[in-house]
Parts: sequence; structure tokens; C-alpha cells
Amino acid sequence: MKKEQANNAKEQLESLVTRFCNEKLDDEYCQLCLKMVDALENQAGSPFRRGSLFIWAAAIVYTIGRNNFLYDKSFEPYIPSKAIHDYFGTKPGTVSAKSNAICDMLGIVPLFDPKYSTKSSNEANPLYDYVMVDGLICPIDMLPPELHEKVKEARRGEDITFTTNRKED
Repeated sequence: MKKEQANNAKEQLESLVTRFCNEKLDDEYCQLCLKMVDALENQAGSPFRRGSLFIWAAAIVYTIGRNNFLYDKSFEPYIPSKAIHDYFGTKPGTVSAKSNAICDMLGIVPLFDPKYSTKSSNEANPLYDYVMVDGLICPIDMLPPELHEKVKEARRGEDITFTTNRKED
């Protein structure tokens, strides 16, 4: 695919998810969806360059929604997943399969990935105040204070490197 066509596919996908989020959701969801488009573009071969952009757009919104309890009436905003399928003209099984593929490509653990969670979802997540250290789960406040900011950077999806002064036996 030529570079011009590739850029056009990304722009069209961004336009589709932005339009949906502006009409049905909010700016925070829009930013998360656009972040996911960028992450997918950085995958080998930019996977959304193949197949229907409507399916990709629906799957991106669906994945972000699933990660943030969008389909649970006790959360705001709320919409049923059917609203996504109706809007984009897609089938639930196709979108669900594409969503699972997106999670695999980007290493997303559905419902618990802070990089693709709204602020309120992160704050409501009971695991948000914990981190895995050497295979053990511990509260963040048990870490040395200088690592607190590193954890925050990691949760924002920034590239970080942890170094320790721990001696190996």
C-alpha cells in the first residue's frame, strides 16, 4: 500500500472513532480510541490497513468500552454494545473477534489495562493501588518513594526503565 493510501486509512479510522465518540460518548473516550489507533499503526504492517475500517472502528470503540465498563448501566457514560454495532453496521461476533485480536496485538488485559482506562475506571479499579514486584503483588505505598513516580509514568503508558541496587546472589 502506498504511503498516501496508508495515511488516508488512518485518517478515515480516526474520523470514524472520533465521530462516534463525539456523538455517543465523550472526549476522554475519544482520546483513548485515538491512542489505540496510534498503537495499532505502530504494529507490524499496521493491521487496520486490511479489512473494513468500520469493523476496525467498532472494535476499537468496543475494546475501550469493554475496558471501562461502558456496557454496565451503573457506570457513566453507558451505552449498550448493540449501539456500537448499529452505528457502524457491524456484527457482534466479528467485532468481538477483532477486539480480542487487538488485545492480543497490544498486550491488553481486558478490564484491567490502565493505559486504555478512563480516569474514573482507574480510580475505581481495586488493583490500581497495587503493583507486581518480583512476582508478588504489593501496595504501591510499600515501594521506595522514588519509585512512586515511575509507577505513575508506567500507568500513563510512558516508556520507563526500572533499575535497582539489589545485588544478585
